[in-house]
Amino acid sequence: METRGILLLGLGPGDPDLLTRQAWKELESAEEIYLRTRHHPVVDHLPSRLVLHSMDYLYEESQTFEDVYRKIVDKILELGQRPQGVIYAVPGHPFIAESTGVEILRRAQQLSIPVKVIEGVSFIGPTFSALGEDPFPQITLVDALELAAGHVPCFPPDKPALIAQMYSREVASDVKLTLMAVYPDNHPVRLVHAAGTPQEFVEDLALHQIDQNARVGLLSTLYVPALEAGSSFEAFQEVIAHLRAPDGCPWDREQTHQSLRANLLEETYEALAAMDVDDDHAMREELGDLLLQIVLHSQIASEAGGFNMTDVLRGIHHKIVRRHPHVFGDMELQDVGGVLANWERMKAAERVEKGQGEASLLDGVALALPALTQAEQIQLRAARVGFDWPEIQGVIDKVQEEWQELLRASDAERSDELGDLLFAVVNLARWYKVDPESALREANRRFRERFRFIENAARERGVAVSDLSLEELERLWQSSKKR
Repeated sequence: METRGILLLGLGPGDPDLLTRQAWKELESAEEIYLRTRHHPVVDHLPSRLVLHSMDYLYEESQTFEDVYRKIVDKILELGQRPQGVIYAVPGHPFIAESTGVEILRRAQQLSIPVKVIEGVSFIGPTFSALGEDPFPQITLVDALELAAGHVPCFPPDKPALIAQMYSREVASDVKLTLMAVYPDNHPVRLVHAAGTPQEFVEDLALHQIDQNARVGLLSTLYVPALEAGSSFEAFQEVIAHLRAPDGCPWDREQTHQSLRANLLEETYEALAAMDVDDDHAMREELGDLLLQIVLHSQIASEAGGFNMTDVLRGIHHKIVRRHPHVFGDMELQDVGGVLANWERMKAAERVEKGQGEASLLDGVALALPALTQAEQIQLRAARVGFDWPEIQGVIDKVQEEWQELLRASDAERSDELGDLLFAVVNLARWYKVDPESALREANRRFRERFRFIENAARERGVAVSDLSLEELERLWQSSKKR
């Protein structure tokens, strides 16, 4: 006997009047249906002769939604192989915000089980009717549970978003925390309850209030209006691409990777300078200038057919995930030392995959780095594989040893010995957990300020700095230190 297979039926958003004629016809002639959940307003209005089976018990006995959905799919596929087949009814539309419908269809096709779909009105249309908004030209549809599990929103904030399936205040709380990583606490949002039913209700409130709302439940959806234009990475990419376009800026269109090298280095140092003084405003501005360089280089490469920004993002995304199996996988590492050792093992394996198996561990230290930073990176990499002093006293002794060798050095040896001393001092800074580059930059800043004090003092006396005696300079220097 030929099986009827699986009938996927959408119950609409909740108002019985929004059931399609095709759906009602099937329900009137059916003997039984299987419901994903009884917690839907239409269920109370189904034909009384229908035998209703609900999957709600799976929600109570399962640990995760994924487990619930897997069990539902398995059950419907099993029932669908009966001669009489099965009718599986879900809220809304079988394929909109309904993962079980999609998976049932996919696996049924693999098993050659016939599937018929009866459309249902999804929550989307009634929700936008309630909001009085048009989802075009661009809106992001987001699952609340997926968003709640993240740390930052997964969509551009300069476009509106509709966040569905806000099942509870607990989910709303997690969604709020994720959104507040980007949006202001008082960002205006709109909660839509029971869209497409007589109980439909829309509330305007601030983002930080959504989990305090007693109405949040199974039929709640959150609408998040866009932030101001230009607040997304995608919008910034468009600006840079426009600068390079035929109708863009003549200067930007002429730039190449080589012509911009100095800009990249300058912006990097300006960002470091802002960090040296811990100036949030300056850091924000300088990091923006640095990002401009990165996006501009990616745009230039894209136009030449080399790579694009997506390639850059994909590459670093996969690299970070791959190199953090203790975060994104099941590896257990106890401390920072274990993390760094594992990092070096993975990088060594990557070098072998790239045909660089004989390359030195230190080859990855860029020769273009400032000498102090380069020395620190060399020492860090060597230390990760165990080539390091067992305790700090050995490092201190080494600094003293190099100092004595410098004092005994001949003219021909002095440069080498001074380099060894500097290298040993960098190692000491590493043991003290001090960034040597930043420490020297800070010392340079202090010297500039103190020397400026001396210059101002000399100017007040009506003399040049060079006219002051060494004793006078020393007194002013000490005064500047006290300030």
